[in-house]
Amino acid sequence: MMFESKKISVHAPATVANVACGFDTLGFALSHPFDEMTLTLTDTGSVVISEITGGFDLPCEAEKNVAGVALLSLMAALDDKHIGFDITIQKNIKPGSGIGSSSASAAGAVVAANHLIGGKFSALQLIEFAMQGEKLASGTAHADNVAPAVMGGFTLVRSNCPLDVVKLPVPPNLYAVVIHPLIEVKTSDARKILKTHVSLKDAVTQWSNVGGLVAGLFMSDYGLIARSLQDVIVEPIRSILIPAFDELKQRCLSAGALGGGISGSGPSVFMLCDGLEKAQLVEKAMQAVYSQLAVSYETHVSPIGQQGVLVC
Repeated sequence: MMFESKKISVHAPATVANVACGFDTLGFALSHPFDEMTLTLTDTGSVVISEITGGFDLPCEAEKNVAGVALLSLMAALDDKHIGFDITIQKNIKPGSGIGSSSASAAGAVVAANHLIGGKFSALQLIEFAMQGEKLASGTAHADNVAPAVMGGFTLVRSNCPLDVVKLPVPPNLYAVVIHPLIEVKTSDARKILKTHVSLKDAVTQWSNVGGLVAGLFMSDYGLIARSLQDVIVEPIRSILIPAFDELKQRCLSAGALGGGISGSGPSVFMLCDGLEKAQLVEKAMQAVYSQLAVSYETHVSPIGQQGVLVC
């Protein structure tokens, strides 16, 4: 087994999924926060998670850890069964935050591993491996977080089976603002409360908004993006899980946000903004709402992460 490098470090980014109207189909990567991961190539044919720091109670057994499961999926596709990996993880993205904590670990692991073995796999294959980590975390192998984590920017998951992912353009000067209330909303629980049937009227509205948002990204039309960031199916149900959601959203729009909604299954809420100055005003609006509540929170202002998982 001869490879150019036996050790690599990566930054695996947080991501926002659904992006209002695009439930399970749209996502984008943030520039920060990000997990820091180091992988070492071994000849043991196994995955060893030697250290996880960050203060979270996460399992180090490979079969119980999203990064480990994603790597095991990748290794199963290799001809050389002696290839293995040792991992250390600095978790900076809080589990259960709604900004792709599990996706960052899964995507970071497979992208780093792919670099170590000479880039044997395509981005689409890496997404499929990382999806197995998502299946462990939430019960479903969805790609709307891991796709932008691997590919960077905005992505559209046209199909999960067979997997078909389209990378979308990012308009210049587009920023995301995220507030993370420090409460837990489990993805599996947030899925349980969703309706299994929707009206044709709502479906048409949602399809139109997805089309409008994608067109707005291609044309860098901020007005069209703003008009399209509307979710009439999932947000009305899931928003009850997030303290002061309606007030928060209205204050952000008044402060100049293009629009936004629940990040993933929550509890984080995101807003897209045209430029850093407006993004900072929106962050202040978020802080003003939550400073009145008995809920701790964190905020992030970030440009869209064009690179996805970044090799250090």
